[in-house]
Amino acid sequence: MKPITIFHSYSGVTRGVADKVKAACGGDLIEVKPKEKYSSLSAYSLGCFRALREEGEPIDPEVIDVSAYDLLVIGTPVWAWKATPPVNAAIAALSGCEGKRAVLFATCGASARDTLPTLRKALAAKGVEVADEFVFTTKDIKEGKRIEELIAGVHAAQTS
Repeated sequence: MKPITIFHSYSGVTRGVADKVKAACGGDLIEVKPKEKYSSLSAYSLGCFRALREEGEPIDPEVIDVSAYDLLVIGTPVWAWKATPPVNAAIAALSGCEGKRAVLFATCGASARDTLPTLRKALAAKGVEVADEFVFTTKDIKEGKRIEELIAGVHAAQTS
């Protein structure tokens, strides 16, 4: 089963997890970037406001065709207890995704609260079943142990 890892990373933490998934599980990697780059101020004001409202924004790439993949791995930082606007836009931009499975992960300081349920709902509306989901706090990232659980989850979703 060929996976694709789709992610947004503001600080590089989520990118680090996505890189580890790709290295261990193969497949391709797509980093979703906002067309208008965030400054420190706009990330924590405008970005968090959009995240709270579960909004997207113009991204690059504009369309993400996943028809050639069997499994989607989607990663997001957590802003205001929600997925970032670029990840919301990435899910809206998915094409060829109906009937696919996904594994979700979120990176956060302490709590991802509404992030994964919101992503699960958005993916269900596009016909994608979420097979597994993971939250990584700052402590989890530093220790590194739980990332192995994500990799095992991706492998399990690939074989089922």
